[in-house]
Formats: sequence, C-alpha cells, structure tokens
Amino acid sequence: MAVQVYIVYYSMYGHVERLAQEIKKGADSVEGVEAKLWQVPETLADVVLGKMSAPPKSDVPIITPNELSEADGFVFGFPTRFGMMAAQFKAFLDATGGLWKTQQLAGKPAGIFYSTSSQGGGQETTALTAITQLVHHGMLFVPIGYTFGAGMFEMEELKGGSPYGSGTYAGDGSRQPTKLELEQAFHQGMYIATITKKLKESA
Repeated sequence: MAVQVYIVYYSMYGHVERLAQEIKKGADSVEGVEAKLWQVPETLADVVLGKMSAPPKSDVPIITPNELSEADGFVFGFPTRFGMMAAQFKAFLDATGGLWKTQQLAGKPAGIFYSTSSQGGGQETTALTAITQLVHHGMLFVPIGYTFGAGMFEMEELKGGSPYGSGTYAGDGSRQPTKLELEQAFHQGMYIATITKKLKESA
C-alpha cells in the first residue's frame, strides 16, 4: 500500500494553493508515495468573501478532522494573519480534539508552508507559532532546514520561505509564487515524502 501524504491547506486568494500543487508534485515524485490535496472548511460567509474580492474556491475536496488519521504524513499550509496561521485553519485544528484525545496523529511527520503579504509579515513566525498544534498531537515537525541548497541563500531576487518551510509573498494579491518559490515547494514535498516513507518502512 502506498505511503499517504496529505497536503492540507487553506487559501483565500490562491497563493497557498499554488504552493500546495507544487508540493504535491514533489511528494508524488517519490516512489511508493501517494499525495493528496485537501482544503479545510471556509468559516467566512460568501457575502464577506465577496467584499474581500476572494475568488471562488477550487474543486479540491474539503477534509474532515477524522480523515487526518488515514495519512502517514502531512504538509499543512495557510496564509498568515498578524504573524500566525489564518483563523480558518486554526478552527479546523480546534475540531481535532477527538484525534488529540486518542493521540491518533502521534509520531506522524508534518511540515508547514505559508504565504505572507510582506517580508516582515511572518515568514518565520507563522510556522513557529503553528508548531504548538503539532506538539499537542505528538506529531514530528519536519522543517526543510537548508536542504534546498543554494536557493536558500538567494539574495538577488525576492523569495519567500525559510528553514521552517516553503513560502511566498502575496503583496497586494497580484504577485504570484515565483519559479524559485515553486521549486522550493517541490523540494519540500519530495523531502517530507521521503522522510514519511522512511518512517513508515521502519515502523
């Protein structure tokens, strides 16, 4: 049976979703791994989203908390709100109390990716503050460190991401993930999938 890696995300304007797509490609490139994209439920009313000029959601399926137990590893993605994960994703995690009580996610690896509007908007704090969610579930945080190589030291162009995980800058919403940011996302998917596979095979 294939190793299951779930890429679970919330995306309002599409930036996080674009990274998620590339992370899936990276994970799927590892032999014996099957990656799947999931969205968490929206908490805002359609009228509010309309006023925020948010585009319609894609057809990626909506995950329920209990479905998390089916995965061997995860990559969680979200935009930042004041240096922390968006409330939509936090609301989803708040609904995982049943999994926490039985520690069904304990020992499973998880990575984090994100989008911020600016360079000082939380490229590191968004991931750092999200780690507490993994800790209480007993999950294993898997940062990418500097395994992306030279791309981690790029100084000539604006690049999101950090040793905590891949990332992008949305700016006013018009900026899209760059080639380098997408390459980093691909690497993160491949890296976490490889670790997830090793852990499952050694269990």
